[in-house]
Amino acid sequence: MTDILNVSCIQTDLEWENVDSNLNHFSNKLELLSKDSEIVILPEMFTTGFSMNSVELAEPMNGKTFTWMKEQSQKHNKIIIGSVIATENNKFYNRCITMLPNGEYYTYDKGHLFRMEKEHEDFTKGDSKTIFKHSGWRICTMICYDLRFPVWSRNQNDYDLLVYIASWPESRREVWNTLLKARAIENQSYVVGVNRIGQDGEGISYSGDTVIINPKGQIITKANDHKDEIIEAKLSLKDLEQFREKFPVFLDADNFKIL
Repeated sequence: MTDILNVSCIQTDLEWENVDSNLNHFSNKLELLSKDSEIVILPEMFTTGFSMNSVELAEPMNGKTFTWMKEQSQKHNKIIIGSVIATENNKFYNRCITMLPNGEYYTYDKGHLFRMEKEHEDFTKGDSKTIFKHSGWRICTMICYDLRFPVWSRNQNDYDLLVYIASWPESRREVWNTLLKARAIENQSYVVGVNRIGQDGEGISYSGDTVIINPKGQIITKANDHKDEIIEAKLSLKDLEQFREKFPVFLDADNFKIL
């Protein structure tokens, strides 16, 4: 168990539906990370952009992107988190893969599909949260539109860091920035939001707004708007536990069950 967790976030543009180009791009980005970095977080659908072309772009769990994540995680000795268009049992998923250096991995299928882009017509929704453990930390991964649904991400004393990977449009950036802070405050958790920049193949623009927030809703570090960059932060589990002990709002939280 360690107190300090070193987190890195890559905010960058994505080449539309070009898996090979994006994988090469992120291979170069990973070379720029600090040696202390333990977890690196990539945007939603980091190999394709937010495409609904699931039939042509979906990969099996032993496919090119999965293999790349496994090789890069081992090479750099870092946990890599990012979502891809995955296929399994003749279904398609917007799937977050968390790859560990030892080859173990966790998956989370997006629980709330963005109907305004008809994501619910092309993908199958997930029905459960994924929380993994690393050096005493409990880390929950979620994807983009999930951010709008606080019950889904409610901390039931089961995580310390909440991660959102996204393709969140610039036109709704105020919502993104506001809700990330709200999720940190209401859940007494660190929150990381990683978003892309640039313009996708549908003409939608993204400003980034990648950010790392503490449990009080205060920004620890934030990427510059529209800038291709990496941000990093050291998070303290000891500070989090002391805050929760001093201000234990979770003791008065409502019990609930998602049906």
